[in-house]
Amino acid sequence: MRINMPRWLIGAVLLSTVTACTPSQDRSYASKFVSGNAVVHEVFWSIDHKMPYPFTTSGEILCVYYPDFGIEVYFEPAGYSKDSSIGTPLNKAAAKALKRDGMKPNVPYSIKKGADLNEAVEVGLKACDE
Repeated sequence: MRINMPRWLIGAVLLSTVTACTPSQDRSYASKFVSGNAVVHEVFWSIDHKMPYPFTTSGEILCVYYPDFGIEVYFEPAGYSKDSSIGTPLNKAAAKALKRDGMKPNVPYSIKKGADLNEAVEVGLKACDE
């Protein structure tokens, strides 16, 4: 049985098949993106940390790594980890990224006055390593 198909259609099908199976020379942006998170709570903080719990509520410490910008560390209170939420920046890279993009945190401010954030930032950096 012979199927009548124009040659250009056969060529287009073959070309699209080859293109779909050929790996891209340029790695996708998503493959360079790394993120992580660590759930934190005041009750459990003192088990692994020397400094007092720095936040007013439980939540997540999030890290985002972009090769062009570096590792950004944020805190988001429990219940605010959504695509549209912007956490409180915990390190300079996060603060600079928000400023550069003209964005501001839109979650309740949840850092205790005078809190030392060094251990919280370390937790975020470790979350990106995992």
